[in-house]
Amino acid sequence: MRKLSILIVLLFITKGLLAYNITIEIGAKQYDKYIHLLTNKRVALYSNHTGMVEKDQHLLDILLAKGINVSAIFSPEHGFRGTADAGEHVSNTNDAKTGVPILSLYDGKDSKPSPESMAKFDVLVVDIQDVGLRFYTYYITMLRLMEACADSDKQIIILDRPNPNGYYVDGPILDMKYQSGIGGLPVPVVHGMTLAELALMSVGEHWLKTNSKLDLVVVPCQNYTHAMYYELPIAPSPNLPNMLSIYLYPSVCLFEGTPVSLGRGTEMPFQVYGHPSMKDKYRFEFTPKSMFGSKNPPLLDQLCYGVDLREVSISRARQTKFSLDYLIDAYRTLDIGKEFFTPFFVKLVGVKYIEEMILDDKSACEIESMWRDDVENFKVQRRPYLLYPEN
Repeated sequence: MRKLSILIVLLFITKGLLAYNITIEIGAKQYDKYIHLLTNKRVALYSNHTGMVEKDQHLLDILLAKGINVSAIFSPEHGFRGTADAGEHVSNTNDAKTGVPILSLYDGKDSKPSPESMAKFDVLVVDIQDVGLRFYTYYITMLRLMEACADSDKQIIILDRPNPNGYYVDGPILDMKYQSGIGGLPVPVVHGMTLAELALMSVGEHWLKTNSKLDLVVVPCQNYTHAMYYELPIAPSPNLPNMLSIYLYPSVCLFEGTPVSLGRGTEMPFQVYGHPSMKDKYRFEFTPKSMFGSKNPPLLDQLCYGVDLREVSISRARQTKFSLDYLIDAYRTLDIGKEFFTPFFVKLVGVKYIEEMILDDKSACEIESMWRDDVENFKVQRRPYLLYPEN
């Protein structure tokens, strides 16, 4: 009996190890699947600081070492080295380490590359870490590049990476009349797909803004399923510094459309929320300051009172998934009625009825029931495009 117990324990340990990213091979590491497609070509790279392949080697450096002619880099929001603020203008420049020209795609206006930029390369390689949210802008930049490549008859190769929020689908589907730079596709807030899967679905569902045919090549991850826990080796952007912030991000990001601070300008972004007028209910306090990644945060230099979500465990954050509870708590605590919501809120959440139902004092459960059928229908719609098992 003791031997059997030991075997069972070992089995669970083994299964636990397999669930971690140490067994997952990202697309970029599978050189034999794509390097031959780049030989004797001018190559553009859409990536940023997350495009690390080996321990201390960026894909850019690896491609150059292999003799690939990387003629241009496209940088998304936060820039190629991930040092720009959210939404900050990112200028064209050169990579300090390699000298390769960096062509910005995030200037606050239009992220579609110019004809002059498209003329600089023959094939585009995409390798960037996403976090699986409709309002996380990296995928929107990818869509604009896909459209430009289709119109210019250029091949695009997507080297896939796991989605840390790929284990579930939740939230309202974007009402396309609220389409914007933070919401580009009719998908739920948490779509549960990798960038390659989202790209395949965008082509298959004719979501791209082009009638031209796209030459798309995908290099999937190996040994990955959507149910796996995947810990990101590098923070994907300045204000998502750890896994807790990434799991809380779907819910806490909604505060961007309210007067409430979500911790930008502190060491704990997306892990707290508060406001100067919430003092009567809460004793936890923080003061947003100008700092790297958040030069002018909301409620700058104002003492805020609110909730410290760092007390939430990783397992609980994963189980909570996308929740309106934090938002409704702050709304009721501030008690300022419709002034709680800015016009940006509907762009974030993607539908109008959430704001209306909160103003009508509906519970989180009542509101969340509104999108359950839509989520189930979306799961069916996306199934042909999934590259990995769902469990």
